[in-house]
Formats: sequence, C-alpha cells, structure tokens
Amino acid sequence: MTSAVSTPVVSEASAREVGPRGAWFGPERVKELTLVALIVISLLLFNFVVDNYLEGRLFNRIAISVAITALLAAGEAVVIIGRQVDLSVGSILGVSAFVTGDVLSSHQGMPAVVAVLFATAIGAVLGLVNGVLVAYAKVPAIIVTLGTLAIFRAVLTSVASGETIVTADLPDWVVNLPRNTLFSAGDFDVRLMFVIALVVAVVLQLVLGRLRVGRMLYAVGSNPDAARQAGLPQARITLAAFVVCGALAGLAGFMFLGQFGTVNVTAGATFELSAIAAAVVGGVSIQGGSGTVIGAFLGAILIEILDLSLVRVPQVSEFWRDAVLGALILAAIILDLVVNKRFRRRRAHKSERHTAIGGIAGDA
Repeated sequence: MTSAVSTPVVSEASAREVGPRGAWFGPERVKELTLVALIVISLLLFNFVVDNYLEGRLFNRIAISVAITALLAAGEAVVIIGRQVDLSVGSILGVSAFVTGDVLSSHQGMPAVVAVLFATAIGAVLGLVNGVLVAYAKVPAIIVTLGTLAIFRAVLTSVASGETIVTADLPDWVVNLPRNTLFSAGDFDVRLMFVIALVVAVVLQLVLGRLRVGRMLYAVGSNPDAARQAGLPQARITLAAFVVCGALAGLAGFMFLGQFGTVNVTAGATFELSAIAAAVVGGVSIQGGSGTVIGAFLGAILIEILDLSLVRVPQVSEFWRDAVLGALILAAIILDLVVNKRFRRRRAHKSERHTAIGGIAGDA
C-alpha cells in the first residue's frame, strides 16, 4: 500500500508573514550587516581626509543629531513595510514641536513625562487623520500625505501668527535635553536622546518581529491580495501603521524642541526626505513587506555621518552632499532588488527540492 505525503502549498504572504523572524542570514540580516560595514568604511575613509576626525566630539554630535532622524525613519519604516508612504512626517514634527513649546512656555511646571506624551499624542492624532483617509477612504497614501504635508503646515502657520518659540521661553530641563548624558567614557558621552531613539527602535522591531500584529503588517505589505483572502484586517493594520508613524514624528518633534530651542512655523521642513532616505538606505523595501526598523536606524546613522562629515571636507560642495545622498538611495534600491531576487531564487530552488523529495517519498 502506498502512502502519499502531501506537500502544503504556502502563499507568498504566508511565507513572508514572519517578516524578520526568518533565518539569521536572510535578506534583512544581509542588509543590516552591509550597513554596519558601510558605516565603518565611511568613518575610516573620512579619518584619512579630515584631521582629528575620530574624536569623541564627532560621536557626540552624531548621537544628538541622529535621534530625530532615527525616530522619523523608524515610523516611516513601519508605514513602508505596509506598502504605504508618509510624506507629512516633517509637518507633523513641526506642529508637535511648536504646540508643545507653546504649552511649555505657558506651563513651565509641566512634568517631563506629560510633555513627552503630549507631543507624542499630537503626532498620533495627525497620523490618525492620514490613516483614516488611506485605510478607509481608499485614497492613495502619496496623495493623502502630500496634501496633509501642506495642510498641517498651513494650519500651523495660521495658528502661530508669526510667533516664534525661543529658548528663554522654555523650562531648563527642555533646553538641557541634548546635553543630558547617561554615562561617559573619556571624551565620548552616551546621550539620553540617542538612547531613547535606540530603545524605541529595538522595542518597535521586537513588536514587528514577535507579535502577530507585526507579522500581519509584513503580510499585508508583501501581498495585499493574499492577505485580504486570508481575512487579515488590512484597514486596521494600515491605520495602526500611520498612527505609529505619526506618534514617532510627534516624539521627534519634542526632541527637535529640546535640540534647537528656537521653533517657528518652518520647523521640520524637508525632514520627510531624510526619514524616507534613511528607511530606504536602511533596507526597507519600497515594494513593501520587507525590511527592519533596526535597518532604518542604521540608515539614519549612515546619513548623519555623511552629512556631518562632508561639511568638513573643503573640496565637497553642498551640491555633492545632496548627490551623495541621492546615490545612496539609488544604491540601496538596487541592493534591495538584487538581494531579494537572489533569496527568492534560493527559496524557489529549496521549494522545488522539497517537492521532488515529497514526490519520491509518495511513490515509495
């Protein structure tokens, strides 16, 4: 009597639903390791052309400046993994920074936790507006967020009426936020802002990789049609992604307030470009369903290193700094296509081998 061994058929969405929980040497790990290598290579190259480059002061500046971009990139990564995009994060940052600064200038006794939650809540509400229009009104995300980018900024301009929040109006603990240090090692200080951004990225990555809602987000971004047929709540998942993105932009707005002190209606302008660039350079696929928040965090570090270092090279103009960033984005997209194509080919080869083995076992 012959016994047949059935081979389960797994859809693309089901196969990739686990997201970054796959093999240690999957495409996400390759991209992250590549980024680490690029960061090290960049530091070594700049050390050859810039005098007194590898000093504690450089790493302190990177640790402060990268926190804002890293938070925005983390939120952008969540949205892009779900096959969407948010162009309004810069405006959300500006609204959160200005409104929070205005409230703190009138209520300087407000506890720090309350102020942080207030800024984050503002961002979450604005993200909710984007999410509702995309998830339930079915308007394309690029159209919605391009519109809200301008609308949020226009509302802020109208409310602010030319007012500017200055350092003298803010509590001392806000002004001293960029200098807050957890511990020091020689000239190198571990800044609080950097640690907060790192903790947020790690926690968010654990949520995406370990919890069901995160795996559903990868499934929706990987194959929306298969996810819909599987009964996944696409609208709610998309809505949640935009709320998270907005909340992180609000938190970044609070850090912007602390870092710069002076905030006007132009706060956060063009930050959306840096956020999307960091996410894409960090290995988050523009096609959705692939990438990690840690990768986006590393992408933000690489971009900040280049931005802070190129200004110290006299031969490099502002034009070439932008060109380098553009080249990085193109290289990241090409790497994403090549790596994903290679791993898809390997996955298909393994699937064919398993099917052949199953057929032999069935014939036996």
